[in-house]
Amino acid sequence: MIDNLRIAIITSDLNLAGNLKIRLQSKGCQVLSLTRLSSVLGLVYSDPPDILIVDLSKASEITGPIIKNLKDDSYFSTIPVIGLLNAFEIESFGWDKCQLDDFIIMPIKYTEFFSRLSLSIQRIHRVLDNNPLTRLPGNTSIQRAVENALGKPMAVCYIDINHFKPYNDVYGFSHGDEVLRMLARVMFNAVKESGGGFAGHIGGDDFVFIVPMERSEAVCKTIIINFKAIAADLFEEREKLNGYYIGTNRKGQEEHFPLLSIAIAVVPTITPIFNHYGKVAETAAELKKLAKKSNESCFVIDQRIK
Repeated sequence: MIDNLRIAIITSDLNLAGNLKIRLQSKGCQVLSLTRLSSVLGLVYSDPPDILIVDLSKASEITGPIIKNLKDDSYFSTIPVIGLLNAFEIESFGWDKCQLDDFIIMPIKYTEFFSRLSLSIQRIHRVLDNNPLTRLPGNTSIQRAVENALGKPMAVCYIDINHFKPYNDVYGFSHGDEVLRMLARVMFNAVKESGGGFAGHIGGDDFVFIVPMERSEAVCKTIIINFKAIAADLFEEREKLNGYYIGTNRKGQEEHFPLLSIAIAVVPTITPIFNHYGKVAETAAELKKLAKKSNESCFVIDQRIK
């Protein structure tokens, strides 16, 4: 869907700008035609659009630097830029010098054009939402997935790594990041192999997966078994024998911390008491506190049926 998109068209061709504007407005888009190229950057910076359509079918010494300036800016680089090109230019076009996210061949085939606009928006939403470390969907996708599960016989399962902060402090962030990547793979594979579902990364050592309720216990057990097998390789033999590693607590004091384990809170969403995302997260936080009382990996299922 592209309705309500805010689109800026950059071209010196008034006829092209007019035709594009009419077509886009017919789809419910808000359109700004920027035909004075010298003022483009100022207008884009002051009121960023959702998508930029840049006419590259006519030679211009300005359009290239405009795109480069936008893509070199950490904030504006996320705006999808779609170039309009002539067919004969495709093979010789300098893709490395002009950072486009997509392109359309002139003359425009509008069915394809609208599809590419929609795909560009979907693609950037995925890129911005996905956690850069684990590549799993982030908070926006997680909230949507949880809300879609409400009222259905599903289980929203939150995972937390016990004693992860002191592990990070002792072994360093690179080792900590590898633990997060390993847990992400273990969780994703367990969900996939069980028959499918949703797997996401809230941030830090907090993860979530959603599967049908009847599969939730089996998936939790699989994740725990596989994480335990992998976590054993994270420590020296002496630490494994002792069952703890030495770190520093929040008070700056030396403390013996149990080897890494995970706590899983399982929230069934079929019950009417869970009528919004916040209530599910609140209940999961309570259940995780119970699960964390154990030094071993475990899961706790909410037993309330109302």
